[in-house]
Amino acid sequence: MTTRDVRFGDATTGAVSLDRPVLRHPANPILTARQVNAVWREPHLQVVTVHNAGAARLADRTALLFRSHLRCGISVLGLAVSADGVTDWTVHPRPVLSPATERDVCVDGVDRRHLVDTESGGVEDARINPVEGTFAVTYSAYHAGIRNRVRVSLALTDDLTTFTRHGPMLDRDMRNVVVFPERIGGRYVGLFRPNDVGPGDIGGVYTQVRIGYADDFRTGPWEVADEPVLRTGVGPSAFSDKIGPGAPPVRTPHGWLNVFHGVRTTMDGNPYVLGVALHDLDDPSVVRVSSIPILFPSRADCRVPDTDYVHVPNVVFSCGLVREADGTVVVYYAGNDTVMNVAVTHEDVLADLCLRYGQDPLTGRLLYPV
Repeated sequence: MTTRDVRFGDATTGAVSLDRPVLRHPANPILTARQVNAVWREPHLQVVTVHNAGAARLADRTALLFRSHLRCGISVLGLAVSADGVTDWTVHPRPVLSPATERDVCVDGVDRRHLVDTESGGVEDARINPVEGTFAVTYSAYHAGIRNRVRVSLALTDDLTTFTRHGPMLDRDMRNVVVFPERIGGRYVGLFRPNDVGPGDIGGVYTQVRIGYADDFRTGPWEVADEPVLRTGVGPSAFSDKIGPGAPPVRTPHGWLNVFHGVRTTMDGNPYVLGVALHDLDDPSVVRVSSIPILFPSRADCRVPDTDYVHVPNVVFSCGLVREADGTVVVYYAGNDTVMNVAVTHEDVLADLCLRYGQDPLTGRLLYPV
C-alpha cells in the first residue's frame, strides 16, 4: 500500500496512505472570523465567516485570499500571510477586493458601469492561478438584484493587494473557474462549472465540469466545450449531485493534479467532500478520477465557540493548495463555510487513488470490482 511521510510548515509530521489520504492539522482552524475582526475593527467591516481561500506562495510566505461574509450579507475578499503556512497569520488591514466601484483600476475596454452592476452582490471564492509570472485571480461575482446571477471575473495582481480588473471571463452564469499554470498545446486551459437555477442548486449542469481554451488568458475569448470532461449524476457516489473545480491544477509527474469538490444529497442536507482527479499533462481533457473522496466533513473541521455563527453544516471546500518539491501537497480548506483549516497529503497517494480506485469520468461508474 502506498504510504508517505508528510510534514506541515510548522514541523508537525505524520503519514498519509490510501486508507487516510489527508492528514488534518491538529490545531485547526488556522484562521477565523475572530482573528479578522481583531484587525477589521470598523463595525461595517466585521465578519461572521472566513472561508474558501485561494492559496499561493508570495515571496517566502504563504498567502491566503479568503472570503468573508460581512454582517450585512455581502462577501468580500481579504488577505492573510504566514511564514510557515500554519501559524501566526497576519491579516491585511482592510479587504483587498470588494464589489467593484468606478474608481477601481481596470484594463482598457472594460465597461465599468456593467462591472459595478455585475459585482454589486458580492465577490466570492477566489482562486489564485499563477500564470506567466503573475497571479490571475478568478472569482465569483454576484448581482445584487438578479437572484443567482453569477459571473466569474478575472483580476491580475503581483502582490495580492493591488488588482487590475479584467471583468467577466464569459457572458454566462459560471462558477469555480481555475486556470492551468502554463500553456498546453500552445493555448491556455481552464476548467469551468456552469451555474444554473435548480432545486437545491444540484443536478443538471451542477454535475458537469467543462474544459475551456483561450489564446490569451487575459482577454479570452474562452471557448468552453459543450460536453464535460467530468460528469457525475449516478449513485451511489459521494459526488452524484454536484461537482466543481476546487484548487487550480498543479503539475506532478503523474499528471495535472486537480482537487475538486463534490456533493451527494442526503435526507439531512448536501454534504460537501473533496475529491481528486488527474488530467493528462499533454491533453488535460483526458482524465482519471478517484471514486474515493480524500476528505469528508467532520466536527474537527469547524471548531468554534458555542456562541459563534456557523454558516453551512457538513462542508469541506478548497480553493487553493501548495505543492512542495518533494510531492507534499498542502491543502487549505474551509470547514462549514465558516473557518479556514489546513491539511497535508502527498501526490503519490492521490495519484494511486485515481489509478487503483477510479470511476468513469463521464458516468461515475466504478472501474473496479467491489
